[in-house]
Amino acid sequence: MNFELSEDQVAFSDMARAFAQNELEPHAAQWDAEAFFPVDVIRKAGELGFCSLYAPERVGGLGLSRLDASIIFEQLSMGCTSTTAYLTIHNMVTWMLADFGTSEAVEQWGEKLATGELLGSYCLTEPNAGSDAASLKTTAKRDGDDYVLNGSKMFISGAGSTDFLVVMARTGGEGPSGVSAFAVDAKASGISYGRKEDKMGWNSQPTRMITFEDVRVPANHLLGNEGDGFKIAMKGLDGGRINIATCSIGTAQQAINKAREYMLERKQFGKRLADFQALQFRMADMVTELVAARQLVRMAATKLDAGHPDATTYCAMAKRFATDVGFKVCDEALQLYGGNGYIKEYPMERYVRDSRVHRILEGTNEIMRLIISRRVLSDGASEL
Repeated sequence: MNFELSEDQVAFSDMARAFAQNELEPHAAQWDAEAFFPVDVIRKAGELGFCSLYAPERVGGLGLSRLDASIIFEQLSMGCTSTTAYLTIHNMVTWMLADFGTSEAVEQWGEKLATGELLGSYCLTEPNAGSDAASLKTTAKRDGDDYVLNGSKMFISGAGSTDFLVVMARTGGEGPSGVSAFAVDAKASGISYGRKEDKMGWNSQPTRMITFEDVRVPANHLLGNEGDGFKIAMKGLDGGRINIATCSIGTAQQAINKAREYMLERKQFGKRLADFQALQFRMADMVTELVAARQLVRMAATKLDAGHPDATTYCAMAKRFATDVGFKVCDEALQLYGGNGYIKEYPMERYVRDSRVHRILEGTNEIMRLIISRRVLSDGASEL
């Protein structure tokens, strides 16, 4: 196992870091305060390929590995956690269309999503189907050359401001085998958007409920075959878990960077904070746990790229561990700032707020523990 980055990975990392420092970090606090969705900056990211990192080259994507994408997302999230998290969702949607869409659907949306000209949202969660995604109630009934969508989705990132939706809906009976996936025009007749949610964090991306009332979707906008939706969703979530774990790592790394600077400058009792052994030990633990989380995430990404049979389990372990560690590190960094960490003049409180939701989305960390334990305790299970 090679823990060193390749020349290409270093180059991508440097490019992402420059973009984060120049385009994201200087505005992140204002975007958070004003709940502003920076569409123009996201499109600038698209010009560099950051809207289609692992989408195939045939639709204008970079065709990178999930490991490569993780390295890039880590750097971007150091600039703005919330905006980078949206970029990871857009990347997933673009990849789903490219990999499972018909030629007609890919021709209509593929290149425009890949470049960021159009933006996408992912529609899985419902009011009564969060962790239990297989019980979703939104329906898609065949009517001639169309499917007719009815139902609602909630907690949809970008909703109301995006152009394209991947929607999971029930075309068959109960359970996962009855779920299908569709490419849907976000401005289609019959789609309505609820109020923008007032959230604890992730404020640079809007979150709304979406309601579908007799929305007609051409049959050739089905992704994969009928009944493939849940499988597509789960494949997307494996990568999504790597992505959101990466956002936690990048945010925590930036929190450590800022805390280090503060400890070297701030004095109490005639000494720098960096000279107190208790705080030195705290920083040592923060860095150690973050490095462990980063390596687990990159290992899981490598398993996913290789098609390893236990990739789903590794992705669940990485998501559980990295999002817990990331939040803990941000919280500890805030503590190092003392009272200053709690005011918005400093970024620590935003890091804590933005990283908290990572333990919930892409499958709660309780669900991650369920996935891991089922694998470990299954009959005939081998060592991971």
